[in-house]
Amino acid sequence: MPTLPDFRLETYFARWEFSARYHLTASDAQTLPMAELLALADDDGRERWESLALGYTETRGLPELRAEIATTYDGAEPDDILCFAGAEEAIYLAMRTLLEPSDHVVVLTPNYQAAETIPLSVCEVTGVALQPSEDWALDVDAVERALRPNTRMVSVNFPNNPTGAVPSLDSWHRLVQLCDERGITLFSDEVYRGLEELPLPQATDLSERAISLNVMSKAYGLPGLRIGWIACRDRTVLDRLERAKHYTTICNSAPSEVLALIALRARDRLLDRNRRIIAANVPVFAAFFKRYPELFEFAPPDGGCVCYPRYLGADGVESMCAELVEQAGVLLLPSSIYGSELTETPTDRFRVGLGRLDPEPALAAWAEWLDKRR
Repeated sequence: MPTLPDFRLETYFARWEFSARYHLTASDAQTLPMAELLALADDDGRERWESLALGYTETRGLPELRAEIATTYDGAEPDDILCFAGAEEAIYLAMRTLLEPSDHVVVLTPNYQAAETIPLSVCEVTGVALQPSEDWALDVDAVERALRPNTRMVSVNFPNNPTGAVPSLDSWHRLVQLCDERGITLFSDEVYRGLEELPLPQATDLSERAISLNVMSKAYGLPGLRIGWIACRDRTVLDRLERAKHYTTICNSAPSEVLALIALRARDRLLDRNRRIIAANVPVFAAFFKRYPELFEFAPPDGGCVCYPRYLGADGVESMCAELVEQAGVLLLPSSIYGSELTETPTDRFRVGLGRLDPEPALAAWAEWLDKRR
């Protein structure tokens, strides 16, 4: 296997995520303390937690957890679910296991870097860029033009990280139909699903061959659990991924699986809470950016809890983000983190996160820093 390049986002976070005073670029919704999560448990969940033995678990995941995950889909059964240690393990194993050197993949940009670099380590990959001039809309015609006779997979992420874009229902159905007609696997990263006002149908509910990826980290705000999953009604795919998982984590953390089960049984309350946090934060961020019309263009996300404002300053977004975190302790992600080998990507954008409580102190520190530079 070729050596993978540095994961730019994680390298940047390794330097700043836990040392910067203010984290304004978080990709996850607000988490909650263990005591609050356990308070959401039903009788069965509480008993499972209190009697938990710390042995190995089933490779595919706790059966009751997979059954609960299946209820988040319209057409999935527990045997259509395979759990992983977060979403990254699922992405890595799916791309490394399901793709061959002779295959071709189409990937949307900008994207979560692993969605691009892992398939690039296996086979040929073509990028299709979401365009800021088109409000980051999904261009199904552009995807179709990128297809080849050997295209094996189309990889998408909606709500999108970093742009917050959500395609129209018509475009989404057209993409699923296009992949089905060509015998192509649609790999759909849906980790922000539940934070948009009108969620799209999940890919695996629309197609027996599609793969839906989700995780407890983003919409649910529980990244410390490290529990993700793939849903796919083609069980031969899950069989192959299970065997691949034997070479990585083997099984998931038993405490994490029980806590994920508790959270998913209370998912309506968790998602409602996180949507309300985002809704309250949008006008706060909008008011901040409105103070500096010469520096910023801001639009809230269509879904999810991240978006991708534009920076208009003469110093450039890379310099602004570097000096802001070094001098004021406010962490943002500059557009270089989302650069692509496949397409041109904007160089004047930065990611902000809208899913955390109490952003006002961070915005005040940012404003003070900007005002001093005027």
